[in-house]
Amino acid sequence: MPTLFRFLIVVGLIGGAIYGAMWALATFVEPQPREMTQTVPPAKLSGK
Repeated sequence: MPTLFRFLIVVGLIGGAIYGAMWALATFVEPQPREMTQTVPPAKLSGK
């Protein structure tokens, strides 16, 4: 039974580290907005 507790603690710590890393990325990293253009072929505009 102690190995089960050790396994659960290790999995919990790894999960907590992953959650913390995702939280830090979402909180501290700001995306840079930029303009985007895409050419539409004339065949798509006719609807045929």
